[in-house]
Amino acid sequence: QLQLVESGGGLVQPGGSLRLSCAASGYTLAGYATGWFRQAPGKEREGVSCISSSGGSTNYADSVKGRFTISRDNAKNTVYLQMNSLKPEDTAVYYCAAMYRSNCIRWGSRSSFDSWGQGTQVFVSS
Repeated sequence: QLQLVESGGGLVQPGGSLRLSCAASGYTLAGYATGWFRQAPGKEREGVSCISSSGGSTNYADSVKGRFTISRDNAKNTVYLQMNSLKPEDTAVYYCAAMYRSNCIRWGSRSSFDSWGQGTQVFVSS
């Protein structure tokens, strides 16, 4: 069974940067399109970004375009989310998720993903 573990969250000031990592075990992540979701207190979990299994295609929510970059290193079985110019509204628990497809099909929907991590907290505040 594919297992995902997120890391890299923490407290950062507005305008700062963080890099989240999603490390997979159990199976190679290379066969999975992989995404990041986030959930703020009292809000629905929303899709942030998704990357195809090869890394050749990426998708972003409008709210993070130009600030966040998703990437992957299949040799390390890891997907990353580089977050720059962070805003207080980026505060949320960030989750990594994988779907057993090559491309990010309906990536904004939670039901499209087969495996989930436990999440890592990101807190943006001065």
